[in-house]
Formats: sequence, structure tokens, C-alpha cells
Amino acid sequence: MDLYEYQAKDLFAAHGVPVLPGRTVETAEAAGAAAAELGTAVVVKAQVKTGGRGKAGGVKLAETPEEAAEKASAILGMDIKGHTVHQVLVTEASDIAEEYYFSFLLDRSNRTFLAMCSAEGGMEIEQLAVERPEALARVPVDAIAGVDRVKADEIVAQGKIPAAVADQAAR
Repeated sequence: MDLYEYQAKDLFAAHGVPVLPGRTVETAEAAGAAAAELGTAVVVKAQVKTGGRGKAGGVKLAETPEEAAEKASAILGMDIKGHTVHQVLVTEASDIAEEYYFSFLLDRSNRTFLAMCSAEGGMEIEQLAVERPEALARVPVDAIAGVDRVKADEIVAQGKIPAAVADQAAR
């Protein structure tokens, strides 16, 4: 499955994973309206199916609805690694204390599913995987069994997620 961020957030929310409120829009005016509805600082995020959006200028903080419209105008139509931005996600901004990385993917080379996890998450995860592969846990996931609490605990432990948040991360 190859999802846009907003689709992944909708899927998470449908399964009880907490996500910040937001709205996907296709115009700068609609971005401003979405920011006004949220009534707080927002992040305007390019919706393309590739990494590196932030580094390419496709993720911008906006303090006001007018600023959200301005940022969306700059992002819409942008080319990010060969992908044209046709939509932006306007979502509530948050104060990020720490970032962790979790990913579930199809490992085609081994014909299995794989969970990847690291306590060193953030925008440089691809670089981390190359320079310090030991910092990125790769845990096979059985397609039939899925991820139960025991497997979740294993993923979190191998990813070296801090003990203070390990239980919450596993849940």
C-alpha cells in the first residue's frame, strides 16, 4: 500500500491511533480556511508519495490563516523528486520534544513484511540507515500473525525507544 500522509492519518485514526486534526486541500484559499477552522498555528505539508518533503521546502509552519494560504501557494505546484504537489495537508502544529521512527513495509527482497524502528527518528532517517544501520531496527513481521503486543514490545526494544515512552509506543 502506498499512501499519502493524510490517508495514513485517516487509517490510524480509524484504528484508535491518536492523530492531530487536519484537512487536505487543493488551493491556497482552502488552506487559509482550514487554518482558520483549526484556530491555531498549523503546518502546511505537501502531499506527495516520496520522502524529503521538508528538505525540499514542502513542509512549512504558519502562524495565521493568511500565512497558511501564502505557504500553501508556494508549495502547490512544487516539484519534489519528480512528484508535482496537487494537495497540501493543513494540520495543527505541535511542539515536538522528540522524534522516533516507525515504519511497516513490504520487504520484497525477503518476501516478507518488516517493521523498522529507531529512537533516532526525524528527517534524516534515510541518512541514518546508510551511515549507522545498527541504529535502525529491522524486525520481520508475519503476515498472518501481524503485530500483537509481544511483537510490538520487540520492535520498540530493538529500536531502542526510551523506557519512559516504550509502553506508550508499543500500544
